[in-house]
Parts: sequence; C-alpha cells; structure tokens
Amino acid sequence: METGFKTYHPIVNFYFFTAVVVFTMFSMHPIFLVVTLFASFAYSVILDGTSAVKSNIKLIFFIVGLTSILNPLFVHQGVTVLFYLNENAITLEAILYGIASGTMLVSVIMWVKCLNQIMTSDKVIYIFGRLFSSLSLAISMSFRFIPLFKEQFKEISAGQRNIGRDFSKGGIFKRAKQFMKEFSILVTWSMENSIETSDSMRARGYGLPNRSSFSIFRFDRRDGKTLTIMVLLSIVVIIGFFFGKNNIIYYPAIVADKITLLSANIYLAYFILLMIPAAIELLEEYRWRSLSSTM
Repeated sequence: METGFKTYHPIVNFYFFTAVVVFTMFSMHPIFLVVTLFASFAYSVILDGTSAVKSNIKLIFFIVGLTSILNPLFVHQGVTVLFYLNENAITLEAILYGIASGTMLVSVIMWVKCLNQIMTSDKVIYIFGRLFSSLSLAISMSFRFIPLFKEQFKEISAGQRNIGRDFSKGGIFKRAKQFMKEFSILVTWSMENSIETSDSMRARGYGLPNRSSFSIFRFDRRDGKTLTIMVLLSIVVIIGFFFGKNNIIYYPAIVADKITLLSANIYLAYFILLMIPAAIELLEEYRWRSLSSTM
C-alpha cells in the first residue's frame, strides 16, 4: 500500500525532485550544503528505514573523504598552506572545497535514491509519455532495470556457485575471469530482456500518434496546495540565488557574505522546501498511530 509523498500526483513528485537536485547542484554555500545533506539523509532513512543509516554514513564518509583528499592533491590554490607534499602546497581552502563538493555530490546521490522509490515507471510514462514516448520508456525502463539487474546478478552468482564457480574465491586473476563471465551473462540477459520488452510495447501500439492512454492519476486539491507551496518556496530560493546568497568564494581565500535577515529567510525557505516530503511522511505516520491508539 502506497502512503505519504508517493501518493501525490506525479507532477508534484517530479517538480520537487527536479527543484531540489538543481538547487543542490548549484549551491556550494556551507549552509545550503548542510541543509540538503540533512534533508536527503532524513528522507532516505524515512523511506528505507534504519538500515539506510549505516549505508548513508558509509557513502558520506567515502565520497566526502575521497574528494577532500583528491582535490588538494590536484588543486594547490589557497593562501592557507598546511604543509607541502612533493613540493606542492596542500592548502586548507582546497580541502574545504573538496569537502563541499563531496557533500554536494553525496546529497544528489541520496536524493536520486529517494527519487527512484517515489518516481515509479508509470509516473515517468505519465509525465513524458505523450510528448517523448521513447524517452519516457527508456527512463522508466532504466529505473526498473537497476534493481532488477541486482537481483538477476545475485541469481547468476548463486547458479555459478552451485556448479563450483565462485568469483569470491581463488586468486585475483581467477576471480576477475569468473566475475567477467558472470557479468557477460548479465549483459546477454539484459539485451534479450530489452528486445522482448521492446517487441511487447510495439505490439501494444506504444508510441503511435493516435494511441489512447489511461491514467489512474488525478490532480486534486491536496496536490494543488502542495505544489503551490513548493513553487512559492522555490521562488524565494531563486531570489536568494539571484542576490548571490548561495555563493561562496573558496580561492584564494574563503569569502562569504554575512548572514542577514534576507539570507536567513532564504535558508529557512530552502529548509522548509526540502523537508516537505519528510514532513508529509511523518505527519501521516503520526495520524495513523493516533487512529490506531483510539481503536
């Protein structure tokens, strides 16, 4: 049974994730980054449960750690020199920029993980089907095949283990050879499956100009109110972008505007916008628990 933000109209879902991903990608300001990291982490945990906490923390430490190490190795700008490595300056500004870019990247990844759960294939086809039928089919199939590939690869690996071929055992060359064999089986299966899906869709007349369509989605008052709030908050954030409240200079020295009443309102609007789906999920859970306790 679908609950929470997933029950909203596809246009509302699509608008939210498009807005937050775009805002996240164009924001290197620490406050914006902390807000989007917190919101994406929280919503991911709400959708996936406590099991997402460990995986998200691992993802954050890996990506942020990697970018904070690699960036100062290749970029030597900055006035605060910490030490020299092979006669190359390792600067504080380069490390902080690496942390910021890693935070931005991991936030986008977690938002996309949430998007994969909310934007199902039928929602993608509903939004793009009439204008870009081939593109919508390709996108919806991609969303579907990502988890499907994982399950199929597990089945292939289990089958190979049952006949004594386990790529996790043996020398490195033996394991690599077995892994490539299993990956080749997966690619062959995916190509065959894609051809079957394509033939099936073509037989049903998908993509024809006069083909009728049926949709279970209805844009109601709840969707209208939520979308209006999202658009208004987005306008506030865009105004903040226009005045440069999302900008910060990392090189050669860190320079950022002071927090004013305007910037504080921009940050608050950004936080409210990003927390809307999580608030919807928590509010619905609270209502359900309240009803259950009175029964």
